[in-house]
Amino acid sequence: MFLNLNHYNLDVFKTARELRINAYRVIRQLPDSERFNLIDQIRRASTSILLNISEGSSRKSKIERNRYYEIARGSVIEVDTCCDIILEENYLQHENLEELGKKIKTTFILLSKLIKSN
Repeated sequence: MFLNLNHYNLDVFKTARELRINAYRVIRQLPDSERFNLIDQIRRASTSILLNISEGSSRKSKIERNRYYEIARGSVIEVDTCCDIILEENYLQHENLEELGKKIKTTFILLSKLIKSN
């Protein structure tokens, strides 16, 4: 934000930011009983995606960059799995997760391409 670095211009960063925003919208709809489980996990994982893309982008070595991008991709998978649990527990309907699902897919694809191209 204050540093105005190049990773802010990456499509994957922009999409990951939208994923986090959508994830926060979803967790507001979850029951209080999930406050210390799914809610915290989705909050951490969706934030981790952005943080690892940011940190990876600052690394000089291809190996280091990819390591952070792979961690970010793992966090995308965590959010996706949390969506499975939300559906299994009937906390929300599939249509309530569609926008988040689109961001999950797009972020995963963009991260995979970024890892492959590095």
